[in-house]
Amino acid sequence: MAPTQPSRVRRFDTVLVANRGEIAVRVIRTLRELGVRAVAVHSDADADARHVAEADEAVRIGPRAATESYLRVDRMIEAALERGAQAVHPGYGFLSESAAFASACAEAGLVFIGPSASAIESMGDKIRAKRTVSEAGVPLVPGSGAEGASDGELRRAALEAGLPVLFKPSAGGGGKGMRLVHHEHELDEAIAAARRESRAAFGDDTMFVERFVARPRHIEVQVLGDSHGHVVHLGERECSLQRRHQKIVEEAPSPLLDADTRARIGSAAVEAARAVGYVGAGTVEFIVSADRPDEFFFMEMNTRLQVEHPVTELVTVLPERSGTDPSRLGGAGIDLVEWQVRIAEGEPFPFAQHELGMAGHAVEARVYAEDPGRGFLPTGGEVLHAREPRGSGVRVDSGVRTGSVVGTDYDPMLAKVIASGRDRSEALRRLDGALAGTSLLGLGTNLVFLRALLNQPEVRAGELDTGLVDRELENLLGVEDSHDRPPEHVLIAAAAAMLLDREATGASGDPWDVLTGWRLGGQGWMNWRFAVAGGRTTVWVRGRSTAAEVVVEHSGEQESARPHRLRADRAGRVLSVTLDDRTHRYDHVVRDGTVHLAEGGAHWALTEHTLLADAARRSGATDGEVVSPMPGTVLVSNVEPEQRVKSGQPLFVVEAMKMEHTVVSPVDGIVTEVHVTTGQTVDPEQSLAVVAADEDTSRGE
Repeated sequence: MAPTQPSRVRRFDTVLVANRGEIAVRVIRTLRELGVRAVAVHSDADADARHVAEADEAVRIGPRAATESYLRVDRMIEAALERGAQAVHPGYGFLSESAAFASACAEAGLVFIGPSASAIESMGDKIRAKRTVSEAGVPLVPGSGAEGASDGELRRAALEAGLPVLFKPSAGGGGKGMRLVHHEHELDEAIAAARRESRAAFGDDTMFVERFVARPRHIEVQVLGDSHGHVVHLGERECSLQRRHQKIVEEAPSPLLDADTRARIGSAAVEAARAVGYVGAGTVEFIVSADRPDEFFFMEMNTRLQVEHPVTELVTVLPERSGTDPSRLGGAGIDLVEWQVRIAEGEPFPFAQHELGMAGHAVEARVYAEDPGRGFLPTGGEVLHAREPRGSGVRVDSGVRTGSVVGTDYDPMLAKVIASGRDRSEALRRLDGALAGTSLLGLGTNLVFLRALLNQPEVRAGELDTGLVDRELENLLGVEDSHDRPPEHVLIAAAAAMLLDREATGASGDPWDVLTGWRLGGQGWMNWRFAVAGGRTTVWVRGRSTAAEVVVEHSGEQESARPHRLRADRAGRVLSVTLDDRTHRYDHVVRDGTVHLAEGGAHWALTEHTLLADAARRSGATDGEVVSPMPGTVLVSNVEPEQRVKSGQPLFVVEAMKMEHTVVSPVDGIVTEVHVTTGQTVDPEQSLAVVAADEDTSRGE
């Protein structure tokens, strides 16, 4: 964006939001507060999405695939011009860091709400970025960033930096193409492997190498630059809680830094931004050793709004004359999207660095459509009921609502739950409570995993590093496995929900109108049978919801089940179940014979099974059904009818949300049925093929 004079501030009346999901909803919210008309864009998959419904109008830009919709520069420009927009907000992801998109906007007479194309290019190439900021005096991790370095030069640079070292791709991030090397004999293979993966992921195998920082902490600084040469920072965020280099929980400020280091790292971030004439909101990322918190090194700059920007909004204090309404987003005083718009309109900052401050603490957790108990495989489906938490200091940025359909075409992040408090302890406590009060029935999420992580002793103590989650993963997953048998109170709640449905159909009072176990001479027993954890559980109920006796029996268990006293009622989607003297409250939906329940962030889906269904399963006991482990698209099909296969042989590759999963044969045998083809979309547990097992593998004789 070219610098403008204060007298040439240009106000927007229409802005196109070139994104989807929670960030599109977030941007639209601020545009509405500013009185700016918001134009949404959508693919065919998002025709009924929340961001489409909340915009003033929406434009279809293509089919489901992102490459044919959200990544199409030409269609974004056409949509903006067609609807009379003066500017385009790119959000994050997709085209937000595309220099070509920024240039195309300028050529079309549109304002790109972000930095200039040259700044994006300068910081997009990590080797070039390191050289640029180094010249500005920003410290770098010892290593080599020479463009076009050969394998031999990378090897020598690694030895000079001192092992262990980390090889990283210049063209991209997200963990792809990165290799950690501890020993000299591993160098050659690591360089070759890193180049292969980087080339496949980014079309570029340019690498650089850095000394690996022990117990690294990921700390980033929010910067803002206006078009009048002013650059300020808004403090730092701690982003060390990561899994496979992907952030999970972020907070501000960092519990690691003291006041002196905070001032120095903020100044370094400002100098990095000034080095490329930065205009707009951006983030400068640093690596800091947990063992040497006074020593920090530049990693990269993200030339866009970050996913975790809300924690900065909730702790930043602006002078009153800035005009920001601190109540609107529940924070201390800044709306970063608002300032992106103001900067793009040419407005200068009404504040200086010394007037900015931080107050309190804020923590954010990312809610994903994934199943931690199954290796974080993506999930999906219709959101049957969505409940967002409320309370002091709690904020939710969400892209879904009741009725939303979560597919596998895009990133699996559904929402962000953010909490602020007077101090870190209060913010963590409020966030844990907010996650417990969040429900997204109809699909699996990572809510229980997030709560387990927040309550990890190291997290509570602020003793973080980027390897903590992976080290403690087994313990974190052990808190609750979604594929274990549900707790007994949940099984009873599922039966209670069905009992209430039965009673509702017999509201006339005539016992012949409803099957409630009523008979001459007294109440009989009713039962509901659920398949759980590879077995079958029967819940027996005698009486009515206002006062009943209940017994739970698990197949294969000889001991007598203990009877309980049951009382149940519901109001809307809230089901209250009192079991003996303890009451549980669940969000619940009954749909197509399945009871969906949520409590404390955990969720269960219990389907009633009939004797006929059991018989049908037994009749196919000699077959090995091959099912999809997740919703997605069949990328590869390596099987045909009548083909002989071995147990463990790869048959299909299913892709969902940037993740590929190989589906193998469960048994030795002959393929009798193939139900899908390459390119077909599949649901979780959908049958892909059937293998007739050889006699010796199916019966164990």
